[in-house]
Amino acid sequence: MSERIPRQQIYQLQPELAKALISLDKAAADSAFSPLLVHLVKLRASQLNGCAFCQRMHAEEARHDGETQRRLDLLAAWHEVDDLFDAREQAALRWTESLTRVAQSPVHDSEYAALTEHYSEKEIVDLTCLIIAINGWNRVAIAFHLQPI
Repeated sequence: MSERIPRQQIYQLQPELAKALISLDKAAADSAFSPLLVHLVKLRASQLNGCAFCQRMHAEEARHDGETQRRLDLLAAWHEVDDLFDAREQAALRWTESLTRVAQSPVHDSEYAALTEHYSEKEIVDLTCLIIAINGWNRVAIAFHLQPI
């Protein structure tokens, strides 16, 4: 499968697209989240969306920042393994899945309540920005068949 529009050309044709997504990414990056949590969220959303380009990129970045291959291998089944992901990571992954699948199922109050046990309101907004951004990047990559590099 070849790219529909070359990656660089997409952002030349619509520079505001990249600016908007980068701005959301920066908002989350300026938060207190560990880089490993950010990678897990981005990778999990990319898995759910089937975005090969972003899965490849975020798995590589996670390994570079010290994430273990075991956790990366089991991320898609995070809720099946004991003690591999801590409660804070599990809450973020649950929120990621809820927001990424929002067209299939509503975000329930119980999911939000579980999130508030581990994150402040500011952190929840930052985490939501991160999830919105990666879902946006995934849609760009999928729409134009961006190939993993």
